[in-house]
Amino acid sequence: MGLFKMFKEDVDVVFDQDPAARSYVEVILTYSGLHSIWAHRVAHAFYKKKFFFLARVISQLSRFFTGIEIHPGAKIGRRFFIDHGMGVVIGETCEIGDNVTLFQGVTLGGTGKEKGKRHPTLLDNSLVATGAKVLGSITIGESSKVGAGSVVLHDVPHNSTVVGIPGRVVVQDGKKVQQKDLDHHKMPDPVYDRIDQLEKEIKQLQEEVKEAKGVN
Repeated sequence: MGLFKMFKEDVDVVFDQDPAARSYVEVILTYSGLHSIWAHRVAHAFYKKKFFFLARVISQLSRFFTGIEIHPGAKIGRRFFIDHGMGVVIGETCEIGDNVTLFQGVTLGGTGKEKGKRHPTLLDNSLVATGAKVLGSITIGESSKVGAGSVVLHDVPHNSTVVGIPGRVVVQDGKKVQQKDLDHHKMPDPVYDRIDQLEKEIKQLQEEVKEAKGVN
């Protein structure tokens, strides 16, 4: 697909996703998410031709004007939409499929100084809501959603909804997932575990107090 045809698709998806969009002129001139995607398309083209410095300059200029940072090495598919994108960060080895939506404050980042593939992969039709952090070389499955403010550190299955810190699958294939069924995702939650332990200790103390009062 030609670059200009892809640019037109980027505009059309704004009308599909944002009911506030009124005209092509308004969208083209005022939507910072669209501007950042266009700048990335150009920067990525230079990046693939190994003009790394020029690609970085374009991406940093885009960051300055839009508040959205997309590394020129990131691979982004068609009909990508960033809604109210201030604070969005997309790392170098990210791979984003088609029809993906991000909201403001989303980070698609790494977890350290590892080499190679160190950023997330978002498959087709996925959505990451406001303020969510998706970290590491993990995969968000097709048609999956990450809730606002979530921190996702492990792979997410297809057709799932993830919420919380750390991210927990709460809906999969349209059905609610019970907490006890989440072991196979290996998503540790030290805060939940500590609260559960404290509740058990409190119940034990209450029983001991009752027994002590009975003796008296």
